Amino acid sequence: MTRVLLTGANGQLGYEVIRQARALALDVVALDRSTLDITDRKAVAEIVQNLAPDLIINAAAYTAVDRAETDRQAAFAVNRDGARNLAEVAERRGAVLIHFSTDYVFDGAKPQPYVEEDTVGPLGVYGESKEAGEAAVRTVSERHLILRTSWVYGVHGANFVRTMLRLAREKDVIRVVTDQTGCPTYAADLAEIALQLSVPVLKGDFPKGGYGTFHCAGQGQVSWHGFASKIFELAGERLCKQPELIGIPPSEFPTLSNRPANSALDCSKLSRVHGLSARDWPVALSDMLDRLYLNA
Repeated sequence: MTRVLLTGANGQLGYEVIRQARALALDVVALDRSTLDITDRKAVAEIVQNLAPDLIINAAAYTAVDRAETDRQAAFAVNRDGARNLAEVAERRGAVLIHFSTDYVFDGAKPQPYVEEDTVGPLGVYGESKEAGEAAVRTVSERHLILRTSWVYGVHGANFVRTMLRLAREKDVIRVVTDQTGCPTYAADLAEIALQLSVPVLKGDFPKGGYGTFHCAGQGQVSWHGFASKIFELAGERLCKQPELIGIPPSEFPTLSNRPANSALDCSKLSRVHGLSARDWPVALSDMLDRLYLNA
């Protein structure tokens, strides 16, 4: 029996990996921070020695973009050192590592969507720590998949979609920035692709040249304002009321960390090499909202 070790089990992505892995009958050992602190090198080594996984999926991350500006040590401990710890044990074990990264490794100056070979240039500590984690994984682990994604949302945990729905209940007017563009990604789609990549890995028939860095995000790009508008449109009558949505420049919504103006990701390499792609983001968003309200 092949075994998968999942870190970050309590996050919105980890939640979806667990849910979908059950349907595939995968033997997944899912650990959250309380059961495995990936920054603890010794603990990581002991867990992997005891569990002997064939695949490690690292969904653990420090994702508080603004807090990272004043908590640099913690961000790098998780996003760089934790990633390196997992890569080291994966390499010693002969296991494959799937590691998730972010669009925020780019500076946002490019007018077109970013491809994997574009030069990185993060604007803040969060992006710097994730880029350092990528570098650590590439240095240590030969058989790895780095999946860069963006604007992740889901039915579980805190994210932009759930925040907008909450604000719609609380406020009559909502202000959202207009000139930051990215690719909204449904956590369920991201988890499905990671698991689809896992199957040939575990069977031992992974394609030659299939390892490396890939962009994996919802198809199509939109501004935060456009994303919010589509959320309210698709939620429709399920909202108690439709709020007034006003677009504002980033200068009217100051944050500790600078965000890239354009962090859209070109995901054609993933489709070309593995035949996989996430859905168009409005389609995935509609499914997420249906599921969220059904659960409610």
